[in-house]
Amino acid sequence: MKYFRVAVWVAVVIVAAMLGWLTMNITRTKDMPLAEGPFGVPFTLVAQNGQPITEQAFRGKPTALFFGFTHCPEVCPTTLFELGGWMEKVDPAGEKLQAYFVTVDPERDTPGVLNQYVSNVSKRITGISGPPDKIADVIKGFRVYAKKVPVDENNPNGDYTMDHTASVFLLDSEGRFAGTIAYGENPDTAVKKLENLISKG
Repeated sequence: MKYFRVAVWVAVVIVAAMLGWLTMNITRTKDMPLAEGPFGVPFTLVAQNGQPITEQAFRGKPTALFFGFTHCPEVCPTTLFELGGWMEKVDPAGEKLQAYFVTVDPERDTPGVLNQYVSNVSKRITGISGPPDKIADVIKGFRVYAKKVPVDENNPNGDYTMDHTASVFLLDSEGRFAGTIAYGENPDTAVKKLENLISKG
């Protein structure tokens, strides 16, 4: 019985030590940035105002980044509308947070089309377009899923829609990945994520 009790206490001490080690490492991981360098890849594209824009636009302020397209029936307009509202709530003056909408459908989404579309939803979000090959590089470099899907399977060269990643990417002021806001995220949770993003800079 004596040896049994000793063995039990030894096991308890080992388990407690393991839990302490795990807790310490989880805390460290939570406080550490998810990446040492900027998320994505360098690029030179075109903003909705027709001016060149590069990855440097995602520096200096925390950034909310969304990939979508103007012919999107629900996900994109809903996300942009909600994101604009959340930004007004967490940063009313518009000085601490910025947002960009990168098209996954550059064939139809010219800078002019994006300008009209995005401006009608939010003045706080900037649309980005560019040549299809350069947009494809950005989509791949930012690990976004995007695929052209024919509306009519029997006519692949006809009208189409786009399947794409529906999450908003959050980048810190140095362009590093800091999390996501999922489509349909609880509004309070989304606002809290943006507040945390701003507080970390």
